[in-house]
Amino acid sequence: MTGTRRLGFGRLRQSPARGRRAHKTAFVLAGGGTRGAVQVGMLAELVQREIRPDRVYGASVGAVNAAAYAGEPTTDGMKRLEDIWVNLRPDDVFPKNRVHGPWMFFQQRESVYSNSGLRRVLELGLSIDRIEETTVPLEVVATSLLDGSERWLSSGPIVESVLASAAIPGIFPTVSIDGEPMIDGGVVNNVPISRAIAQGATRIYVLLCGPAHHTPQQGRRPIESVISAFFTSVHSRFERELDSLPSEVELIVFNGTGRLVEDFRDFGSSPAMVDAGRNEVRRVLDGSSQRPGGMGG
Repeated sequence: MTGTRRLGFGRLRQSPARGRRAHKTAFVLAGGGTRGAVQVGMLAELVQREIRPDRVYGASVGAVNAAAYAGEPTTDGMKRLEDIWVNLRPDDVFPKNRVHGPWMFFQQRESVYSNSGLRRVLELGLSIDRIEETTVPLEVVATSLLDGSERWLSSGPIVESVLASAAIPGIFPTVSIDGEPMIDGGVVNNVPISRAIAQGATRIYVLLCGPAHHTPQQGRRPIESVISAFFTSVHSRFERELDSLPSEVELIVFNGTGRLVEDFRDFGSSPAMVDAGRNEVRRVLDGSSQRPGGMGG
């Protein structure tokens, strides 16, 4: 990356420029399914250090965590978010229907699950009703099914907007916003640093759910191959955007865990991933040699 120094595993920083204007700080929260628990620990540690952004951007599960943070960016708010994550059970988010096992992927319906469980979690967990009511300005990204482009949502009912951003294709149903059908924002922009840069951010904290550098995995089951292909695609865009990072932008990247999730409904490791997120922020900002949470890289 031209003109960039690499400071340890997970941090990219531009050399200081003389006379540069005051930083406009952004948090960018990436998608990553149940690995999103790691972002909770990251956010909690950033709040503890009194590092606060001017704007927050989220995609998919990153939109879920970004909404909770932007609505209540305090120690109490992060404790509330952590309590939700560590107490989640699969049926809370992925409610069972009459068809179970592999047959549920062959139903004559748009998605395997309804979004009623996730809606209930959001309604109980979010302290506000509309995006424009957040303490820190928030934007979440969804994918339009009209033309396949990004749709940035910064006003309107917050639960509907987050449900649209987190509508994993085939898993959750399409969400309509102002008559436009939308699905998971991670499909088009899973790590939306480009949006933050376009809006003038010069210091960006990136909260990933997995490692910054993705190594494609050969799946043992068809669904694993599909998930691996999806993450290969979204990481490819992230790598391209890193290579074209403007010289005036400082990027601080916090890596998620390398833990592989065989069951996308599995929340069992959430407590350990929250701790891993805290440790990752400490490691990056304090220069510690500790790997993220000891959960693999």
